[in-house]
Amino acid sequence: MTTRELYTHWIASYPEYRGELEAISDESEREDRFYRSLEFGTGGMRGVLGAGENRMNAVIIRRVTRALAETILEQPDGASRHVVIGFDSRRNSDLFAREAACTLAACGVKSQLFDTLRPVPMLSFAVRYTEAIAGIEITASHNPPQYNGYKVYWSDGAQLPPDHADVIQRRMRDDPAFRPMPEDEARAKGLITSVPVEADDAYIEMVKGLSVQPDLLREHGAELEIAYTPLHGAGCVPVRRVLNEVGITNLKIVKEQEQPDGAFPTVRVPNPEERETMRMVVELASRIGADVAFATDPDSDRLGVAARESDGSYRLINGNQIGCLLLYYILSQREARGTLPKDGVLVTTIVSTEMAEAIASSFGVATRDVLTGFKFIAEQIQDIEENGGTFLFGYEESYGYLSSTSVRDKDAVNASLLVAELALWLKRSGKTLLGLLEEMYAKYGYYADAAKSVQLPGKNGLTKMRAIMADLRANPPTEFAGIRAIAARDYLNRVRVDLTDSNSPKSAPYEALPKSDVLYYELEGGDWICIRPSGTEPKIKLYANIRRDSMEKADAAAAAALAALEARLTNV
Repeated sequence: MTTRELYTHWIASYPEYRGELEAISDESEREDRFYRSLEFGTGGMRGVLGAGENRMNAVIIRRVTRALAETILEQPDGASRHVVIGFDSRRNSDLFAREAACTLAACGVKSQLFDTLRPVPMLSFAVRYTEAIAGIEITASHNPPQYNGYKVYWSDGAQLPPDHADVIQRRMRDDPAFRPMPEDEARAKGLITSVPVEADDAYIEMVKGLSVQPDLLREHGAELEIAYTPLHGAGCVPVRRVLNEVGITNLKIVKEQEQPDGAFPTVRVPNPEERETMRMVVELASRIGADVAFATDPDSDRLGVAARESDGSYRLINGNQIGCLLLYYILSQREARGTLPKDGVLVTTIVSTEMAEAIASSFGVATRDVLTGFKFIAEQIQDIEENGGTFLFGYEESYGYLSSTSVRDKDAVNASLLVAELALWLKRSGKTLLGLLEEMYAKYGYYADAAKSVQLPGKNGLTKMRAIMADLRANPPTEFAGIRAIAARDYLNRVRVDLTDSNSPKSAPYEALPKSDVLYYELEGGDWICIRPSGTEPKIKLYANIRRDSMEKADAAAAAALAALEARLTNV
């Protein structure tokens, strides 16, 4: 159907959205709502709230949940097992969670529904803890307030495998006649129940067990002062509880951002990667002289950190720096305590800093690189468990960290505990987070990482993204701001193009990782630069990682390389 026909169809078929749709007078707005249907990928789906095919609404929730139910019922034990459903603080998250539960009930699939908001890691944990066949979390993570989303997890607690995601996408269909079962009826029939309360307690105990030096926390935890914000999201209760129960009782929360609120009234976007988003927690830290400040995003899978400088000001630490600090802390302290295994493994992504591998190697720990997305880290955890090795830490540069195998997604509650413990250990040693970071640079080299997102919204943006990637494949750049490109890895076409002879590039098969629309340029000296369209947002992401003999030189080179790539995009 054309966009006009789809618009008319929705008005006729979904009366609950008729008023909203009839109020649209802008033709371009109608076009944006109906030029495509939201797609279900390995990370689920995200979209702007509202009526239409290209929006998040109850109709889309029913479609995807019905397709999930059909996939579950094909499994040998699908009819006898259940789905755990959680939600965060976003607008309509609780309503969409109940809509999903009632849709499953109408299909004959049982669900356990959290009674109030919970972070993503608690959902992942509960899937495993209750032996569910799948899990659903209603969230758009760190996206702007106008968004919501739908994440699906499989029985291992990790995001849905690609084969199941493909099946669900194919099965999503328009069916105005379908109606979810009323919630009262579903509960009376036992098709909807509550997640057992002991799942929360088990999760908290598991996170507490991730402490590397529990005796340090127990004896000296009260000496650490922390400024914290949950950014109006789901992290406040579990973060506060974990820290308090291990002995860190001096936690001050940004009051204006403490309560759940899907409008996120105090920030433009609830993403701890953004400097402005961290402003209020840094202001609180400055007022109380906190040792460290941190923030969790709305579904509490990402953690942002600000560290105190010697002059009392605070510096934001980026995702790679946080990951490397935590990695070094875990490995060094386990080595000191004699608990570092000989078969330890770090799992990180191809767009995370090379410094992480240098740290791991110095402790005899192997590194596995995966595509961007924590589901790929979760796959490696499963492989390590099945085929040997000991998973020690996983992280991605976009502020996601995990030291547990009981959760299979990034976990900001886990990370909050580790950052607090590290800050306390350093304080007791007369050191700081920034001081340790400088020691690590001096030891391993000065690695600078630069990243930028280029927003390309709407139908034209999608066309532009495709044109950019096609142009880069057809005409591969051979240098970035004077840094020579040695090769281009094309993860979509699974080839590596040798660029050392610019007049005659040579392609060879490159099947190290699954297919993905990613171009990764190997630069001379072991540096790299990368570009990929986001799988969940209307933007294209650029990354660079450069190593030099000083941070000033590394920062300048990384910024210049990234600017050169961005300039190339504007000419497409």
